[in-house]
Amino acid sequence: MALTNEIIALISDIHGSLRARGETLATAESLTAGGLSHALTIVPGASDVFLGSITAYRPEVKISQLNVSKSVIAANSVVSEEVAIEMARGAIKSFRSTWAIATTGVAGPGPSDGSDAGRVFVAFVGPTVQVIELSLSGDREVVRNATVASAIASFARILRQRDISAPAQQKG
Repeated sequence: MALTNEIIALISDIHGSLRARGETLATAESLTAGGLSHALTIVPGASDVFLGSITAYRPEVKISQLNVSKSVIAANSVVSEEVAIEMARGAIKSFRSTWAIATTGVAGPGPSDGSDAGRVFVAFVGPTVQVIELSLSGDREVVRNATVASAIASFARILRQRDISAPAQQKG
């Protein structure tokens, strides 16, 4: 996966923000198959904040390694906001990290588990919980790369918002 200079700069910003707060990050990946953790560790010093990743490509691995509830999968499918959140919570528990980012969706070429190719959920769990839903088009590589880029850009924005609001919260 080729990362743009903009994405690499955002990764550096993520690391700087986490390092400044003494926070850590882990990932739980399905459709990105390790691509997100690869991207997050491309800059020097990544081990200061990045603890590790679990690639849970199959539902039974999400259940056994990330403690995703069978009932949540049955009620919502593996391509859902609820599963993405449980995956991230499982990564936090496994790695004892401050934050986790989880990706789940369908890279394609065709539909899977009742969802069209390009339907993706990315969960950001830590001091706050946020989820984005993506509707992407293109082949498997395009969907995976766009998911990684979106996850990085969104997490950088989440951390920036926390950094901006933190001084105001401390004054109150």
